Amino acid sequence: MSSIVHTDSCPICGGKNLKQAFSAVDHLVSKETFDVWQCEECGFKFTQDVPDEQEIGRYYESPDYISHSDTEQGLMNRLYHIARNMMLTAKAGHVTRATGLRQGWLLDIGSGTGYFAHLMTEWGWTVRAIEKSAEARDFAQQHFGLKSDGEEAFNTLQDKSFDCITLWHVLEHLQHLNIMGDKFYRWLKDEGALLIAVPNQISTDAKHYGADWAAWDVPRHLWHFTPETMKRFAEKHGFKVIKTIPMPLDGFYVSMLSEQRMGHKVSFLRGFWQGLCAWVSSWGHKERSSSLIYVLKKQ
Repeated sequence: MSSIVHTDSCPICGGKNLKQAFSAVDHLVSKETFDVWQCEECGFKFTQDVPDEQEIGRYYESPDYISHSDTEQGLMNRLYHIARNMMLTAKAGHVTRATGLRQGWLLDIGSGTGYFAHLMTEWGWTVRAIEKSAEARDFAQQHFGLKSDGEEAFNTLQDKSFDCITLWHVLEHLQHLNIMGDKFYRWLKDEGALLIAVPNQISTDAKHYGADWAAWDVPRHLWHFTPETMKRFAEKHGFKVIKTIPMPLDGFYVSMLSEQRMGHKVSFLRGFWQGLCAWVSSWGHKERSSSLIYVLKKQ
């Protein structure tokens, strides 16, 4: 059986007119080149011919893959953790505003090392955390006493059992995009909220760096959204995007990482400047932000 997943039709609109847009390098782990394709009908981009679920794990095996680690070695890792800590409270606030609740049942998919799930438990929420990485689950258990489940737990979740479902930079990693979209709808209560944060491939920094934009992150990032394609994804699965929230710090981090991976000197300063330019350009234009949080409700 092939270990490569080839996409023959657009996951968003079902269109068959698919063409290669560009190639990008996996700077993080393998140094391999992967193709990013685009649907000519709706504009959705995706990474083509990716390793399947049994094979893709090795592309996460890097000490620099810090979304599933807690290392603060190196400037970029330290900056990541500073930004993460700043965003934790903001994310919790988004949950309470989206749901109108101070307490409830939360499903956090891709919970990583457990910082957000732990904070929500401290805020009084009952949290079900699901994380693929056994190492990250162990960290959450040891540091927070947080019990995270592996992906097999998806089969145990009951319909209409959560007030909120969160995916913080996780949806772009999920191979079964539409299957999961249907499950989100089933698991969420009728008045609940689904919060999805993903990179924005039409952002100012994405346009500036082109194929070298760090947030393409091939082959780990399978799907590359825009506000329009997220709207289509939401509607396809019975949701409506009711609010879009910029993530201003992401532009700085992604720009610095892009400069670093391109081998530029003074990558920190160059990236900071480009991040600042991207941030200013997004004032009044959320669609230019490096990453966006989408708040979805059932139609």
